[in-house]
Amino acid sequence: MKVIVGLGNPGDRYKGTRHNAGFMVTGKLAAKLGIEGKFESKFNAVIGKGKFHDEDVIIVQPLTYMNLSGESVLKVLNWFKGEPEDIFIVFDDINIDFGRIRFRPSGSEGGHNGVKSIIESLGGFNNIPRLKVGIGPDPGGAAKKNYVLQEFSQEEKNILDEIIDTCVEAIEFYMINGMEKTRCRYNCINVLKSE
Repeated sequence: MKVIVGLGNPGDRYKGTRHNAGFMVTGKLAAKLGIEGKFESKFNAVIGKGKFHDEDVIIVQPLTYMNLSGESVLKVLNWFKGEPEDIFIVFDDINIDFGRIRFRPSGSEGGHNGVKSIIESLGGFNNIPRLKVGIGPDPGGAAKKNYVLQEFSQEEKNILDEIIDTCVEAIEFYMINGMEKTRCRYNCINVLKSE
């Protein structure tokens, strides 16, 4: 079983913002896999269930707001009798330039409150495979918080669909081929320079 968690904030106010890149990618992935998500109050999340190459796939978008994402993830794991090792997270990373993506097999929260919440909810377990979607460069200082909660610029929107499509393709590749082959293939890609 794979529990693919896209991180973001709920509501129209945050729709289309940089911090919701995880929602955008998992939404597109669900559509491509023919997985229909619906709100489940017991998880406080949008959940979709399906299969990919005969493996059960659950796509989760917590609606708790970023800082409490782990609460939803833990409830989903417990309900479906999953293990922490089944989780894969997709989220924005301000330390990676826009146009780049990065797969990692594990690691700390890296300053991301959604990832921090998940690790804390799992008792400190951080061997969680992940896809980081670049939204940088980091403007630094006090501007950082506003930057992640702003919508992508028009220039960024012109290439955003291609980045999201690349992320979806990469996740499918990962589910078939594993982390190392995926890192070799996708961590070097810069969509902005792919023309």
